[in-house]
Amino acid sequence: MKTIAEASLQSNSNKTAGCSMEWDGLSCWPAVSEGKIVSVRCPLLLLKPETPPVVITRNCTVRGWSKPSLPYYEACYYAAYEQEEDVGKEKNYFDTLKLIYSVGYGVSLAALLIAVMVFCCFRKLLCTRSYIHLNLFVTFMLRSLAVFIKDAVLFADKSTDHCTVSTLQCKAAVTFFHFCVLSNFSWLLVEGLYLQTLLLFTFAHTRRIFWIYAIIGWGSPSATTVVWALLKKQLDDEGCWDNLESNLWWIIKIPILLSIFINLMIFLNVSRLVVQKTKATHVKQSETHLYRKLVRSTLLLIPLFGVHYVVFALFPEHVGVGPRLYLELVLGSFQGFIVAVLYCFLNEEVSSSY
Repeated sequence: MKTIAEASLQSNSNKTAGCSMEWDGLSCWPAVSEGKIVSVRCPLLLLKPETPPVVITRNCTVRGWSKPSLPYYEACYYAAYEQEEDVGKEKNYFDTLKLIYSVGYGVSLAALLIAVMVFCCFRKLLCTRSYIHLNLFVTFMLRSLAVFIKDAVLFADKSTDHCTVSTLQCKAAVTFFHFCVLSNFSWLLVEGLYLQTLLLFTFAHTRRIFWIYAIIGWGSPSATTVVWALLKKQLDDEGCWDNLESNLWWIIKIPILLSIFINLMIFLNVSRLVVQKTKATHVKQSETHLYRKLVRSTLLLIPLFGVHYVVFALFPEHVGVGPRLYLELVLGSFQGFIVAVLYCFLNEEVSSSY
């Protein structure tokens, strides 16, 4: 529901402007006076991978909004002679993409729930490493739930006017989603930091430093999300807070980028340390086996869930939209399932506990 202030604001803008605010299903056209020309960029999801952002314009005339300077299918993706056939293909493409990532998050959620129950049932498995794994499992579960909640709140009703919708529910859903993503990347970073600690400090007090990991994993995402939400409320309280073109988006994006690149550096450094230790002549056979076990059980996680984000981390949003969607939505939706397999179902300690 719209607030009284929003309704009043929209009513006043509609009276004074020649053309009222309009949502055409893809873009939001703001209210302007007669004779003005408004330009919007082609939606990224429809943009050709090989072309830069395309601008579509409309004129505000006496009779209202004119037709777009170019149809979306022509300006953004499709050739005119393939219009009807390709529009259907594009709709099927995004429907299929949503189905795949929904299945992926559902499978991940189920697998992670089983993994958490396994670790909790076998108490002898619980140690600092297991507690870190459990927290990582929880963040993947929360991320899956956040995606389902966000889709249900923002996109369940296809008739929703995304120009004016600005409810507490949709803002809360987006805020919760950002918190879950931040905490997920934070605990992936903790996994890398823990592995680095094990290799550098043989007698590290891991129980003490676990609380430092907990602050990194839960405290920093909580503080970042609160700061972002407060600034959005004060400076950019429009829509459902899902505008990625806002400068405030960097408050969320910078910690994620830092996590990705720190994890990448840890991966490269840990790889160097493992190679050095396994080649050393004074290292005992049992220690060499331990290092190789660490590589199999933990090191694989860092490149698997970090390097593919590095590929697009510093590129503009319109670059590589197709591959980006598959990497971040399709592969990302199955991350939790792969984590459960690596850390629980294929874990030798878990298998020996049965």
